[in-house]
Amino acid sequence: MSFNLHGIGISNGIAIGNAHLLSHAYSEVVQYEISANAVEYERQRFETAVEKARRELSDLQTQIPSGSPSELQEFIKLHQMILDDPILTDVPKKKIEELLCNAEWALKIQLEKLLEKFLVIKDLYLRERQKDIIQVAERIFRILEGAGNKIPDSHSHTKIIVVAHDISPTEVIQFRERDFAGFITDVGGTTSHTAIIARSLNVPSVVALHDARRLIKEGEQLIVDGTNGIVMASPDKKVLSEYRQKKKNIEKKQNVLKKIKNEPCITKDGRKIDLLANIEMPSDTLQAKENGAEGIGLFRTEFLYLGRGDLPTEEEQYLTYKNAAINLNGGPIIIRTFDLGADKHTEQLSRPVAPNPALGLRAIRLCLAEPEMFRDQIRAILRASMYGNIKILVPMLMNKGEINQTLSAIKLAKLSLREEGTAFDEDIKIGAMIEVPAAAIAFDEFAKQFDFFSVGTNDLIQYTLAVDRTDDSVSHLYDPLHPAVLELLHRVILKANFYAKPLGLCGEMAGDIRLTKILLGLGLKNLSMHPGNLLQVKNIVIHTNISEIEPKIKKLMAPDISTDERQKIITSLTGDRNMT
Repeated sequence: MSFNLHGIGISNGIAIGNAHLLSHAYSEVVQYEISANAVEYERQRFETAVEKARRELSDLQTQIPSGSPSELQEFIKLHQMILDDPILTDVPKKKIEELLCNAEWALKIQLEKLLEKFLVIKDLYLRERQKDIIQVAERIFRILEGAGNKIPDSHSHTKIIVVAHDISPTEVIQFRERDFAGFITDVGGTTSHTAIIARSLNVPSVVALHDARRLIKEGEQLIVDGTNGIVMASPDKKVLSEYRQKKKNIEKKQNVLKKIKNEPCITKDGRKIDLLANIEMPSDTLQAKENGAEGIGLFRTEFLYLGRGDLPTEEEQYLTYKNAAINLNGGPIIIRTFDLGADKHTEQLSRPVAPNPALGLRAIRLCLAEPEMFRDQIRAILRASMYGNIKILVPMLMNKGEINQTLSAIKLAKLSLREEGTAFDEDIKIGAMIEVPAAAIAFDEFAKQFDFFSVGTNDLIQYTLAVDRTDDSVSHLYDPLHPAVLELLHRVILKANFYAKPLGLCGEMAGDIRLTKILLGLGLKNLSMHPGNLLQVKNIVIHTNISEIEPKIKKLMAPDISTDERQKIITSLTGDRNMT
């Protein structure tokens, strides 16, 4: 029987193949009692499994195929660090003895205890890090149970589509060496490590399907539409033929995209548009360059905190930013100061969990509350500025008081370096993120103090609409084209033009090709996105005549526009009748 499942597409494209169900060892763990005499045997069995997991990761480091994304090495290192943490690998051995239970059950109990700590985290990116812990534990579970993570060879021309509760980035790499077309999972999100790898390798994939592994049968024919987040099981001949043609068309378009990599990013009516990349680690700059990025529009520095119990030193940060700048060979690189919350790293900062972290002590608020931490980062960025075109970007600023405190902290950092005789770029540009409605409304005050601006649409939309896009019950209300969102964006663009201040956009809107024409029509000239989206957006840009779009945008922003007329304009610009 044919049926469709709807989830989140994390990597564009279409995959057609037969389902292979991957074991979900974690959920299938059963408890059984052991005798006191069997405790040492069970402890040894657990130790052996952990050691085998270490060997697997170590072997994988030496077997990474050419063409794999540079991030993979970092992911493997993170998983190795998790394996080396006694909280995960030593505590279960004690529980075996205390509870007289099997190793699998002891690991499950400890894992669930660890995962409870992530329940309070609101930040999507950092909340996704719990997946890394689960994936490491899953590797141990499968070894304990004798279940592998390999997929069978296909003895026909049909590719295999992996169906799993969740899979790790390393598994994606391992699967790629077989007859692997794509994957679908019950859980997951757009910012997970697995999602990053899938996009980098152009592996069509859909996550957050909830019941895929339960509903889909082994060997069942599947169509995975990674662009629209749809999975079709046992499709009829007509649908299958249709998607095979779509797949061919996509492959043709991809070949075209490769040809425009080195072309100037100029619209049909001669307007230059800057396309930059969002990155999380220095090695990401390589992928950005491979996809034709003109620079880095957003360097998220939060990754420095992942998988560790201490704060990164000034020297560590300096070397990180220096390497990123060197990799770019003079291209612009905008480094955002830590966008962290007190709920995210309580061990390092010794702060209580906030009742509502999204509205609490996070981003610049936390930096100002932790002046030594902020000073170390600013000094590190300033020192690295001698090696490239580095700029500083400050997140979540809201009022004049925060602005003054932030600029004062930067001045003090500069002064300390001068006194030490340490060189830095005296003319380094300082920018502010516009991601709080208050900042968009009070833009005049910001314009007097900063050199440039970047709109963080993810938070701007969330705060404007009071919608948590990670909450399944309300995520459908998260609307980047809501009139209030467009009005705020339009206001900021006009103000930036009035004050002659450079303005970019670095949220997910920048990489959504359905929205490219609307953003161009609003007047944006600088877009920063995931490297994997660059060429698709560029293709839209070079085939767009902005002068033809501007009248439509003017009508769209009119206060008296009817709902029907608004929908017609949006559909004509996005090509999607479902966007509002």
